Amino acid sequence: MPFLKSVSLKPGAGDGYPFTVPVVRALETLAFPTDVTFLVGENGSGKSTLLEAIAAAAKLPAVGSESVERDATLTPARMLAKRLRLTWRSRTHRGFFLRAEDFFGFTKYVARMRADTLQEIRDVTDEYRAQDRSDKALGLRLMPLTTTLAAMEQRYGVDLDASSHGQSFLKLFESRFVAGGLYLLDEPEAPLSPQSQLALIAMMAGMLAEGAQFIIATHSPILLAFPGATIYSCDRAPIEAVPYDELDHVTLTREFLASPATFIRHLMPGV
Repeated sequence: MPFLKSVSLKPGAGDGYPFTVPVVRALETLAFPTDVTFLVGENGSGKSTLLEAIAAAAKLPAVGSESVERDATLTPARMLAKRLRLTWRSRTHRGFFLRAEDFFGFTKYVARMRADTLQEIRDVTDEYRAQDRSDKALGLRLMPLTTTLAAMEQRYGVDLDASSHGQSFLKLFESRFVAGGLYLLDEPEAPLSPQSQLALIAMMAGMLAEGAQFIIATHSPILLAFPGATIYSCDRAPIEAVPYDELDHVTLTREFLASPATFIRHLMPGV
């Protein structure tokens, strides 16, 4: 059963952004009746703002960025969070909030930290060999560095270059998962190939067996197909639950895949 039952807007919400966003202005109570809930909508619809505000109100830790309390880009979300009322079936402090944009910065940070650690290992080794010092002394000096490196690679993998963002994302997600957690993900499909999105679905299914709850903002027709999920459209105010087959994202994708040449001819006359 979901930990977070619903979120509602308290009376007397503020003026200006983000309270002028249609889905926020029209928000009364948004229920989370299933373990997986999706927020879908065009960019600017307010789905990410709402998700960020829920994360701030729930005081979830952020992965790959500054804390939710300090991140300057989350200032509007924190303003909205103060006006939200969260209703819990069972309060959990486990889980995390993750934005795809933060993940890309995080992989660069981890890759740089790994490179720095490897360079320090080389420098220490060269220093001790130049001084002809004992292998035992060298081993003692290297131990904390090699331990840090091993822990880093076990948790995040070895290759964090752009070519492996998808695998790094899944590795990061898997390493941070704990049973009984609430997971708020903003466009997790961004670093993932279609095949990796299917892997994420399988991973989520396994996590549900461990008592997890997911609230996800996404554009992905693949992720949106998760069985039994509640799907809310933020293109409508107030937010409405929409069946999978009636989603604009799904119907457009199906129509395009059925006849891509038709769309291309319309977009690029003469091609």
